[in-house]
Amino acid sequence: MTDQLARTDDSGTPWTRRSFLLGAAALALVAIPADPAVAAAELPDFPADVTPYRSGYRNWVGEITADGLWACAPADAGQVVEVVNWAWRHGWTVRARGSAHGWSPLTITDGTESDAPVLLIDTAPHLTGIALESTGPAAVRAGTGITLEALLTHLEEHGLGVTAAPAPGDLTLGGALAVDAHGTAVPADGETRQPGHTYGSLSNLVLSLTAVVWDEDADAYVLRTFDRDDADCAALLTHLGRSLVVEVVLRVGANANLRCVSRTDIPASELFAAPGGDSGARTFASFLDEAGRVETIWFAFTEFPWLKVWSVAPTRPLTSRRVSSPYNYPFSDNVPTLVADLAGRILADGAWYLAPVLGNAQLDVAALGLVATLSADIWGPSKNTLLYVKPTTLRVTANGYAVLTSRDQVQRVIAEFTAFYRERLAAYAAQGRFPVNGTVEIRATGLDQPGDTDSAGARAPLLSALRPVDGHPEWDTAVWLDVLTLPGTPYAEAFFRELEQFLLRTYDGGHALTRVEWSKGWGYTDTAAWSDEEVIGTAVPASHGDGVWQQAVGTLDRLDPHRVFGNAFLDRLLR
Repeated sequence: MTDQLARTDDSGTPWTRRSFLLGAAALALVAIPADPAVAAAELPDFPADVTPYRSGYRNWVGEITADGLWACAPADAGQVVEVVNWAWRHGWTVRARGSAHGWSPLTITDGTESDAPVLLIDTAPHLTGIALESTGPAAVRAGTGITLEALLTHLEEHGLGVTAAPAPGDLTLGGALAVDAHGTAVPADGETRQPGHTYGSLSNLVLSLTAVVWDEDADAYVLRTFDRDDADCAALLTHLGRSLVVEVVLRVGANANLRCVSRTDIPASELFAAPGGDSGARTFASFLDEAGRVETIWFAFTEFPWLKVWSVAPTRPLTSRRVSSPYNYPFSDNVPTLVADLAGRILADGAWYLAPVLGNAQLDVAALGLVATLSADIWGPSKNTLLYVKPTTLRVTANGYAVLTSRDQVQRVIAEFTAFYRERLAAYAAQGRFPVNGTVEIRATGLDQPGDTDSAGARAPLLSALRPVDGHPEWDTAVWLDVLTLPGTPYAEAFFRELEQFLLRTYDGGHALTRVEWSKGWGYTDTAAWSDEEVIGTAVPASHGDGVWQQAVGTLDRLDPHRVFGNAFLDRLLR
């Protein structure tokens, strides 16, 4: 195989398939110093102690980009307030940016022009302070620009941790909380939740938060701290970018050593089988019962998913390899030449029919890589097995949904979804269409039970996908379903629309309920995500409860009546 693409850039330099695929990972959003005279002309009266600069924006997969927007990196929360008040007085909007590791248009919308009155606030350079707030029960105070890896490392150094976390360590805490970021964990059979821990999202760990909000008496935006029992706090815990939180206090608990066992020898027909079959079957639900922490990565057009099972293990099992740092799957985080060649050919030559070949190549790489890197059975402090996605991984677009149901219905939900997915994928392939060349990823979590904070009067995050459903206390589990494919894959949006409509009609409040995963793709028409007005304006609000939705929207509007923290998409969604 050659690593050469039959394409060149504007300078005539040939692209390689590897550089074509990894260009997004290498692309840094470099701050471009601005001419002071130009800045003064375009940003009159900008706070003197904050330096503006030009910066691009690119989301995780490069489907939403903008060039040359004005940006700044306030040194502290006080400077953030100065910048926000400047924006309000001059008719600008402010968008907080962390690592831009997301898919949906919650930060900026595609097509935002460089001369748009949109100011990016980079939180990662300075809003990164962290300190233990208390030790019994444990709490940590952290700036929202800190990365999850830095947060978890600090906790680990003090014998603390979380039950579950998203796999990418580069996410900023503020970005993660804005979209109720989650990992994968429910109680195993016989397991009791430990103090300071939750099986829900990271938003459910918040004890208090400090946000920039409008103050009528001051006639300005100010910093205000909201405790978890405050009604307004419930809307800010998962605010979708419709606010700006600068600092939080999180409840945390004693750290745990986790063992993570990977395997690729169980067929999807068994792992995702309908309930009621062989009592000894190795199903997703059986592993949930055994360990409580399960993820499956099912490569397109293959039969054997990559199954990961985490279990609490205070001491190292004899067969486990001790790991002292995260990201222990280098074959996944650094795209192998075989996969890069195939994906590059698919993208460059439009060879979408190679999706089955790519899927099988990815499975082979995973199966062989687990053995070659001794990563099939690893053990160590929780961070080192929970974090496993680096920015150098293959970047793909993704849809995302949470199906809320009871624990005893988890296998049914998975069986129904995977059967529909398999049937539709085969039907498309029979027409010579290959909309999916990535994976199906399935996880399960608990819900955002506010009592997990051990804080009197704590309220559930209003807009979290994991908010418990009124009238359904038996729904205690969320099944997370994501389908990934290379950006630009033909028929992907139409295929995702079919999956979405299936989920919305099948899990409409009977034995389960579908909610969208904010950071990913949803609201599909046949040609685009976040475009189906029925889903955006009706289905999504209804899934959270009309009263709940209006309470959240009303609170966010009252705390930011001038919509300084907004964009065109959020205006359509939060209305």
